[in-house]
Amino acid sequence: MDTRPIRFVHRGRTVSVSDAPPTRTLLDWLREDARCTGTKEGCAEGDCGACTVIVGQLDAQGAVQLKPVNACIQFLPALDGKAVLTVEDLTEAGGDGLHPVQQAMVECHGSQCGFCTPGFVMSLAATYEQHCAAGTRPTRAQLADDLAGNLCRCTGYRPILEAGQRMFELPAKRLPLQATAAQLKALQAQPPLAYGHEGQRFWAPRTLQDFAALRVRAPEARLLAGCTDIGLWVNKQMRELGDILFIGEVAELKRIESAADTLRIGAAVSLEEGWAALAQQRPQLRAMWLRFASPPVRHAGTLVGNLANGSPIGDTAPVLMALGATLVLRQGARQRRMLLEDFYVDYMKNRLEPGEFIESVEVPAPAAHERLRAYKISKRFDSDISAVAAGLRIVLQGDTVREARFAFGGMAATVKRASKAEQAVTGQPWTEATVQAAMQALQHDFTPLTDLRASAAYRAHVAQQLLRRFWLETRPQAPLPAAELDVWHEVRMP
Repeated sequence: MDTRPIRFVHRGRTVSVSDAPPTRTLLDWLREDARCTGTKEGCAEGDCGACTVIVGQLDAQGAVQLKPVNACIQFLPALDGKAVLTVEDLTEAGGDGLHPVQQAMVECHGSQCGFCTPGFVMSLAATYEQHCAAGTRPTRAQLADDLAGNLCRCTGYRPILEAGQRMFELPAKRLPLQATAAQLKALQAQPPLAYGHEGQRFWAPRTLQDFAALRVRAPEARLLAGCTDIGLWVNKQMRELGDILFIGEVAELKRIESAADTLRIGAAVSLEEGWAALAQQRPQLRAMWLRFASPPVRHAGTLVGNLANGSPIGDTAPVLMALGATLVLRQGARQRRMLLEDFYVDYMKNRLEPGEFIESVEVPAPAAHERLRAYKISKRFDSDISAVAAGLRIVLQGDTVREARFAFGGMAATVKRASKAEQAVTGQPWTEATVQAAMQALQHDFTPLTDLRASAAYRAHVAQQLLRRFWLETRPQAPLPAAELDVWHEVRMP
């Protein structure tokens, strides 16, 4: 692959970057090089949302698709071939006045010190464009979900949500994206990115064959997907990453394929799209999807990347392990399959061989008489790391448990199944006595640690109570009604 500069669209023109390290963040480039200081740095770890910008790229129909992302954990080469929109672009789109999002924030007193305001404005601008294009308006609860990654709120929740509603009542002003679409099409005609700076290389192949071949030739290169975790290695740990192999441009790995018996999610599918597909297949997972990180993180990160990372507190692995998911591993032209539960060896260690990567994850279709729940326990409701996460699934035959898969995160060095608790319920009637036996058996499945998120005793107690809640929601007689379980989504935000 011939080397070339990084090229993307910013402020209406195509910019070319050839003198930046591959790990230079978009936020640093915006503030220090482009002098667009409306985008702020708060946490530098994709948590607070002060640095939220909108990234645009072409969809299959040639239209510009807009997504909010955190600029602080986006490496510049990953923006190649895309468009970057900041709060300065909204000012220009407003013409003689403010953009409707900005005007609504003024009218509803949604800003106080103003530091976090550009991030809120950009998240709301993404919502505004999405609903204007579709001819719809979001509910207050949908607005709350869209703002889950903006955590400052010195004015409180109410005025910002009111601004989100008010912006649709003002005269419409859309972002001018026609010229952007033409610019992005021109960038697509360029060869795949191969970028180098002071001996460090960044490759972004566009075909699966090229990606697999590069992976074999450079097995020590760091695999990069959404940068929502690796970005912190650079920002917080000051780690050197060496050569980087980017998976985000491989078209074959962006596919979601649904067959009669399997849902297949490619390695480059975003967390947002991957969880949406899972929730469409199994609506019981919708609440877990909305509580997974935040929209900017879900738009940037990938579902398979969350699995490959192997964090013991990752929220995807417990759910997919409970579903009996299988990983498709690839090394060159060779494929092999492995159950997710067999993939993890120890803390942050897995069974990938040199030159191998995860090509996709395959999730079996729901079984008849399946009962499934996913739970996340964290200190903060939105955009927080789990103290305990659980994926709990049984298959009933009459009132008897024919199959059980209980998987927990935050309870051990890896996400793992609770084998003894599963044995306690398998072949038994799904009764309170059975779940009590499972709760007792769970004590022998895990020896959790104490850390800043939770004590070992708390984790052990919560895990037991989640089993009990699972039974209350799925018991054959008088299960808890759905209305009682879903009220969180409507009342959590005043």
